[in-house]
Amino acid sequence: MDTIFALATAQGRAGVAVVRLSGPDAVAAAQDIMSNVPADRGVRRIIDADGVLLDEALVLRFPSGQSFTGEEVVELQLHGSPAVVAAVLRVLGDHPLLRQAEAGEFTKRALENGRLDLAQVEGLADLIDAETEGQRKQALRVFSGELGQRAEDWRRKLIRATALLEATIDFADEEVPVDTRPEVKELILDVRDSLVREHDGVQIAERVRDGFEVAIVGAPNVGKSTLLNRIAGRDAAITSDIAGTTRDVIEVRFDLDGLPVTFLDTAGLRESEDQIEMMGVARAKDRATAADLRVYMLLDGETAQLHMVDGDIIVRAKGDVEPSDDFAISGKTGAGVDELINRIGTELKQRVASVGVAMRERHRIALKQGIEGLDVAIGSIDDPLGMSDLIAEDLRTAIRAVDSLVGRVDVEHVLDEIFMSFCIGK
Repeated sequence: MDTIFALATAQGRAGVAVVRLSGPDAVAAAQDIMSNVPADRGVRRIIDADGVLLDEALVLRFPSGQSFTGEEVVELQLHGSPAVVAAVLRVLGDHPLLRQAEAGEFTKRALENGRLDLAQVEGLADLIDAETEGQRKQALRVFSGELGQRAEDWRRKLIRATALLEATIDFADEEVPVDTRPEVKELILDVRDSLVREHDGVQIAERVRDGFEVAIVGAPNVGKSTLLNRIAGRDAAITSDIAGTTRDVIEVRFDLDGLPVTFLDTAGLRESEDQIEMMGVARAKDRATAADLRVYMLLDGETAQLHMVDGDIIVRAKGDVEPSDDFAISGKTGAGVDELINRIGTELKQRVASVGVAMRERHRIALKQGIEGLDVAIGSIDDPLGMSDLIAEDLRTAIRAVDSLVGRVDVEHVLDEIFMSFCIGK
């Protein structure tokens, strides 16, 4: 395998810049640009092929099996001058034992060498992209291997169930329990319940990663744009006394107690002869319907023009000029806005409370496939005529689905479980 190198920190001026070398020739290549590579860590003079000093760096050495990639790794912690970094990268690029790493290649090698599973790789990508505290926490759970640990638990139970069935098929004359189906069914139901919980939480987990959308809807000129500007703390939307000013959907990104939230200012909902305005109304309805939560701004006597769902919030608009006993707000004065933000935050946090660690569409599909396989197995196991070999095949389908979560496919453990559990070795 090639030995690769790359700048591991961001481009630009900084206090420290880290250059990473990884592969079988990492130490040999590093030896050519310094007096000697430390066994663990040490400060070294970095030189070019002519012996010209480029920088003094803290050099860290990670032996094979103990680095991020699982390979021999040498890291150079340089002074973060763009000129220093460029000079060192130029020298490394000319070295015959090295080549420039491709995008994501260090992480790819960590996956290939068993340092990370596929879900952890996804968690690492999300951790790097995290902008809010909620995103950081969720990504860190996946990166730390929590999904892999759950997948391993599901896998172990399904392998146990499959082994019990396989034992009754292939080793009927051995000392094997006669009726293993009650234990098999209990294992299947346990795993299925856990898969369903994870499956149902994927959509919310995706929202934590990608952001929730909260649509502000209502009739024209009720103060939707003024409210958006108050929330944003700037003039994100044009406001005027002319009804129908907002024609397109205006978005403002917001960090709401650690959750990424995009507020949508939509066109006022009404019938109009203006074709352009009606296009804006149609777009407003589509985006509001697709949003995770809607804030309806209504005047006395008005009703919501869209179908309401649990969690939607109704507020009385223009609370500064039309007092109401109901929850009233005013984007102009700010009255009630903080309470509205708190209500939105409370609602979204309640939804997030049910989230698991599966957080991508790929995870949802794999979980769905696993659930479907287990449903077929449950139906067959309740049938007195259900054949054990067919049920075992349904369980293997579920195991493959679970394995796909972490990028692993391995069925040999079924035989290992049989030998271990029933001491069948001849």
